[in-house]
Amino acid sequence: MRRFAILLLALAFAGAAAAQTQIRWYVGLGAGSDVGVIPVQEEFVANFNASQDDIELILEIVDNDQAYDVLATQIAAGNPPDIVGPVGIRGRNAFPGIFADLTPYIEATDYDLSDFDPALVDVYNVEGEGQIGIPFAVFPSYITYNKTLFDEAGLPYPPHAYGEPYTTWEGETVDWDLAAMRDVGMLLTVDANGFDAAMPEFDNNNVVQWGFGEQWTDLRGRLAKFGAGTFVDENGDAIIPAHWAQGVQWLHDAMWVDGWIPNAPYSGSDFLAAGDLLASGNVGMVHTHLWYQGCCMAGFEDEWDLAAMPTGLTGVPVAKLHGDTFGITSASPNKEAAFEVLVAMFEPENMVTLSEIYGGMPARESLAGSYIASFGENNFPDRDVDWSVVTASLGYADSPSHEGPLPAFRDAEQLYIAFDQRLNNEADLDVGSELALLQAELQLLFDSVR
Repeated sequence: MRRFAILLLALAFAGAAAAQTQIRWYVGLGAGSDVGVIPVQEEFVANFNASQDDIELILEIVDNDQAYDVLATQIAAGNPPDIVGPVGIRGRNAFPGIFADLTPYIEATDYDLSDFDPALVDVYNVEGEGQIGIPFAVFPSYITYNKTLFDEAGLPYPPHAYGEPYTTWEGETVDWDLAAMRDVGMLLTVDANGFDAAMPEFDNNNVVQWGFGEQWTDLRGRLAKFGAGTFVDENGDAIIPAHWAQGVQWLHDAMWVDGWIPNAPYSGSDFLAAGDLLASGNVGMVHTHLWYQGCCMAGFEDEWDLAAMPTGLTGVPVAKLHGDTFGITSASPNKEAAFEVLVAMFEPENMVTLSEIYGGMPARESLAGSYIASFGENNFPDRDVDWSVVTASLGYADSPSHEGPLPAFRDAEQLYIAFDQRLNNEADLDVGSELALLQAELQLLFDSVR
């Protein structure tokens, strides 16, 4: 009799387990795979599973280097996860069409989107695919400048507020635009003999300090400051926007003629920390995102602060934006249950906790201000940093995004990466001819996938 009772109890437990809907959460396309942040995600999973009996949330973490290929393999094998994220704009564009339209679930649950900037919500409303995500964590960009180097050069700091002019070292008031940034950058750039880049004696082959650099971004990211743009038009044809073509020439001149932006041989050197430009302490102004402060600046010894992006070639400042969300895969058989998990992730308390480990600012407007204040207090308690620049930069996000979709996305990416490598490595590059070649190569690729 006792054995029969134990058997019944075991069957009951088995039935309860079988009744649970399993939801697989795939992490790796963006943040989340670093060892230090995994326990926080595991804690969220444990708390969620303990909070109810209907869903079993299963965490799958793949190193970022392998995450794209592993996910592609799972999709091809008909075994995709239910939830993917955090995933940025670039990450989701590498897998067009795999994310489900959340509109039916938003409407069925009357999910409240009023705490999210409508413009950010619209970023995830993709033509032909629907509302494939809700903004979760945002990473505004801006200028991070080395106050120590500015002080050594006797230069006024760049403006913190958008629309504020720059007062030069000569007391003149000028617009804070690309020309003003170049003038400042030239004076911050110094060769081994102590000559700055504005002096005729300056030696571009022996530079020890530079005025400006971009922190870990690709060609489209570097071009965004000239004005938002894309390599594909509304008809699916390849284009090189005029302000981007002008921007490419501007970059080439800045690296190879004037020398105030480091070229590839310099950037890859130990002197510039193998590409970690700001951390090297040898670059005066660097275009960074919020995630860079979160991941990489805790041990930076020089004095530093944040400033507004300069006005670009289209007449407005552009602060390119990174943003993370969580998507439900189109092939998930359990979308309603997966949406329940998303609702829990987007609860304010969980959003703050997860956004913090991902290095981003919660996309809920009610959380942004307090989050940035606590971000500064928790990470840089001894620094006097103007964190208002972060939230102000949200108002100048690039649209279309520099990480926006392209036909044959990953192949197109390889084409413009190869062009960018030539731009950064070849002093005598014929920019106009090479841009024409890039457009032709992109056109052939886009035609091949129509």
